[in-house]
Amino acid sequence: MQHDRNSQEILTPPADGTLLGAHLRDLVTTPVTDPPLSGLLAAARAGREATAVLTVQARGSSPVEAVVTIAPMQGNDASISALVIMRLPPPSDEQFLDPALMRHALLDDTFRQIGATLDLDQMARGLINIVVPHFANSAGLLLLESLVAADEGPASQVDGSHLLRRMAIASDDADPGWDAAFPTGEVLRYPAGTPYTECMDTGKPVQLTNLGDEEVVSMAESWLRRPVVRLLSGTSMLLLPLNARDSTLGFIVCTRRAGFRPFDAYDTEIGMEFASRAAIFLDNARRYSRERATVLTLQRSLLPAGLSAPSSVEVSHRYLPGSQLIEVGGDWYESIALPGARVALVVGDVAGHGVRAAVTMGRLRTAIQTLAMLELPPAESLQQLNELMQTIGAREPHFATCAYAVYDAVQGTCEVASAGHLPPLLVPPGSTGQYLDVAPAPPLGVGEGPVHSRTFEIRDGSLLVLYTDGLVESRGRDIDDGLHRLQSMFTPDLQQRPVEELCKAILAGAYADQQRDDIAILIARLGRIDGSQLATWVLPGELTSAGQARMLVAEPLAKWHLTGLLATTQLLVSELVTNAIRYTEGPVTLRVILERTLTCEIADTSAALPRIRFAAGDDECGRGLQIVSQLSLRWGARRTTPGKVVWCEQQLPRGYRPPLRPS
Repeated sequence: MQHDRNSQEILTPPADGTLLGAHLRDLVTTPVTDPPLSGLLAAARAGREATAVLTVQARGSSPVEAVVTIAPMQGNDASISALVIMRLPPPSDEQFLDPALMRHALLDDTFRQIGATLDLDQMARGLINIVVPHFANSAGLLLLESLVAADEGPASQVDGSHLLRRMAIASDDADPGWDAAFPTGEVLRYPAGTPYTECMDTGKPVQLTNLGDEEVVSMAESWLRRPVVRLLSGTSMLLLPLNARDSTLGFIVCTRRAGFRPFDAYDTEIGMEFASRAAIFLDNARRYSRERATVLTLQRSLLPAGLSAPSSVEVSHRYLPGSQLIEVGGDWYESIALPGARVALVVGDVAGHGVRAAVTMGRLRTAIQTLAMLELPPAESLQQLNELMQTIGAREPHFATCAYAVYDAVQGTCEVASAGHLPPLLVPPGSTGQYLDVAPAPPLGVGEGPVHSRTFEIRDGSLLVLYTDGLVESRGRDIDDGLHRLQSMFTPDLQQRPVEELCKAILAGAYADQQRDDIAILIARLGRIDGSQLATWVLPGELTSAGQARMLVAEPLAKWHLTGLLATTQLLVSELVTNAIRYTEGPVTLRVILERTLTCEIADTSAALPRIRFAAGDDECGRGLQIVSQLSLRWGARRTTPGKVVWCEQQLPRGYRPPLRPS
């Protein structure tokens, strides 16, 4: 009976060429008996409004689905009258017609949402999901591989090619062929002379209208991908360079299928404005990702990759950064196995956060490892660290705290020293934990005060807890409350759990604290080695003791099923005993320990440490330590209260299993 002007332009009229007088069934391809159409007509007869999806024949295109709403109208006669509203998608040649709509969709609210993330992959997907469907039917974003994965800047290619990685791809037709032909994450080398390298070399947009079959087939053959012909044949393509800070990071490739309006100068202008803003966001995200990866790599490289200890000692650790914004700090920990079934346990904290604190922490860790291998006692090691911090502080002011403990799994004793650090917590089995009373020296790098140590008798199975102040102190909690909380956590039930689970349980409430400091924690369950792994003899200070030592070591090696090492071990103990008797007075003590290596120790009353001599051809002595150095895995010496201990280690046979495991 009546229609608007758009109906005449969009809908296909019946055979007589006019819409007036036509029935609704004449405008749709759906049969009149089809439930959606019959439902609409039934609703109109009943005087109700109804909506359904019907297939409508539009002018100049294939049938399209339209949302059809019928609103009944009451008239003076009894005939059925209704207002019919049809909502049709715009024709393909009009989808990208209005520059104002595209500009609004691409530029107005886009970067307000995208700017909230600094993840490069997530940002690339977000940008492409805006380009499609508001600007193109399909699009992909590619960046230089050197900017995404490598630590160096983009290297110039002699042949003019460019190596790029596809960060994201999208299409509006849900065709899986796009992901198959252009997979996300793929790295491609675009050869010279192609539109892609032209865009990268010039930093200007490249527009290709109606790609011919020959050109598309050539591209498909060069990529060895036949589906490319179907996807790109007859399309209009626009390459938008991503220019930021006087360099081209990559490009966005946009395509429109045949039947849609091809790209023109207006599209290029809008697309370049979008690409220019996107490049700045992508460059910021790339720089953030690289800097974050750098500091995390620095932190992980400075912290120990593994902890070593005697087999009777169980050690675990945890490190928790202060926040996600500052993921590096100066807290560190160490567990270093020492000769003679001993272990050095260290926890320290450099003041401050960030890269500077992490670098200082790395220096201290390196120094700690060196001092530990020199077998200096804890107090002397901290004294040396203090001098190092004084030297570092002259150029770059810093100070640090440190707790240093050495546990002897043979004697069952632990020597502890502290430089401004919180006291270690010792938890005997089945008892309440107690903080060790160790007089702390000033922090490292602050003063010249003396460092003292104390030695404690340790019951087998005791837990030694070393930690930094971030575990017990925060802005909302006093340090005394934190110390009491940590002490009360080690209930008898909790003590029986593995140290790995203990670390998790202690840090369970720390993750939610957004105001926390860095936290480093080191927990060790201390135990003596089994008596069957140790043999000790006291030998008189006579040269004949060397022969006696050779006979004595045969019995424990036979018991340990190590007769293959007997000849070498006899030669080593003979040289060590002879050297000790020659330069000292009084008896010497020979000790053989079966641990992760076979260790032979000679203790005497002289404080003079031995050194290797290079004997001349006619010298009758001076070759003993050279023999020890060549035959052993490593050797060394350490001072003790009565004198010194000279030791050497031998590697156990591959696949060796001790006949008696530690209790």
